[in-house]
Amino acid sequence: MTLTVTCVFSPLHQCLSMQGAVLLRLTFICLSLLSAPSQANTDLSKVRGSLLIAGGALRNDNAAVWEKLIEQAGGKDSKIAVIPAASGNPDRAAEFVVQTLKKYGGNAFLIPLSIKYETKDSQKKTSQINQDPHWISQIERANGVYFTGGDQAKITRALVNADGKPSAMLNAIWSLYQRGGVIAGTSAGAAIMSTTMFNDAKGVLATLKLGVSDDKEIAPGLGFIGKDIFIDQHLIIRGRFARMLPVMLKKNYKLGIGIDENTALLVRPQHNIEVLGYKGAILIDFNNVKTNSSLPEFNLQNAGISYLSHGDRFELESKQIIPGTDKSLISNTASEDSDQAAVFFPNILANTAVVELMSGLAESSRSSALGLAFDTDSKIKPGLGFEFTFSKTPESKAYFSSSSGAEAFTVMRLRLDVRPVKMAQPLYESIK
Repeated sequence: MTLTVTCVFSPLHQCLSMQGAVLLRLTFICLSLLSAPSQANTDLSKVRGSLLIAGGALRNDNAAVWEKLIEQAGGKDSKIAVIPAASGNPDRAAEFVVQTLKKYGGNAFLIPLSIKYETKDSQKKTSQINQDPHWISQIERANGVYFTGGDQAKITRALVNADGKPSAMLNAIWSLYQRGGVIAGTSAGAAIMSTTMFNDAKGVLATLKLGVSDDKEIAPGLGFIGKDIFIDQHLIIRGRFARMLPVMLKKNYKLGIGIDENTALLVRPQHNIEVLGYKGAILIDFNNVKTNSSLPEFNLQNAGISYLSHGDRFELESKQIIPGTDKSLISNTASEDSDQAAVFFPNILANTAVVELMSGLAESSRSSALGLAFDTDSKIKPGLGFEFTFSKTPESKAYFSSSSGAEAFTVMRLRLDVRPVKMAQPLYESIK
């Protein structure tokens, strides 16, 4: 986990031999695995609380999300602790959340947990705050906790002790969750929700080319959503759906959910998920996925991919997708306009490209569409690219609504295949 890496590169490490340093690092990693902070052994079937997981850039005018958070915390005047540990500017990040929650009727307050506070006040070290009886009691009396965005590794470092065990504050947060409170977070605060999170992540294409390693690109999260679902954020606007794929293969996740900016997932204790807010979420299903082990580069076949938007629900037990009540089934895909939808996207990792492809394919009579991921000047495996094929299956369906004044789609169960391809160098030349 990230915490053990920090310990290894302490000043003590400089005095050790290389062999001793390696042994020390392995010891710390083993300790962290034995006592991981994710509380993976917690029986989540007994949890009475809910999660509200936002994909980042959550605006203060997104009433659907903020009001739902306060509702889940118990309604007007409910106490919600704001933890800005991830933020580079914790005062500003916390002030935004506290004032926004108060605007919608919540009784929000700051927990001063951040390494940034240590530089100003030696009495505010995270190792002190996360054990302080005063702040622990504040969380015990609250009905919600909100984690701001920033660097998710700072959250785990702030809430996990040097021995890899949960701090008193993290235990109090779990207790709040178990008794019926809400755990919320945006961006970095969303990344910590699964048992695995991106840590020191590379770009999306570099992640496809090089893969991910424990204790480097990925690290243990806090696991509030359980060990079976992988969560990622800033998803659609940054093309991050593709970087989820190598992580899910490596860590054997069967289900992944990526949330876009200004959008949130409400995860209820009844094991159903609702999409709230501006854009939507990508649902990735690996239950039938295969890979070609004879290819040295990343590849996969027969993954499932769906797009859910505001009002849609997903039942975890039955794996059923339930479109919002304002959406209607797209039954006619033979119109002239729908057939003009693009069937090839030269950059599938571009802003919203994956949703444009999926919704365009859903409205089209065509059976598949292609997208490419590549670069022209990278020194990381130059010439290596990836072809993404999205195909309709007998289970594929799509729904549409314009009731909000903007187009909203639900696209269910397309098939996704990814294969490595060799790109021409250069891709084109000027005509002389």
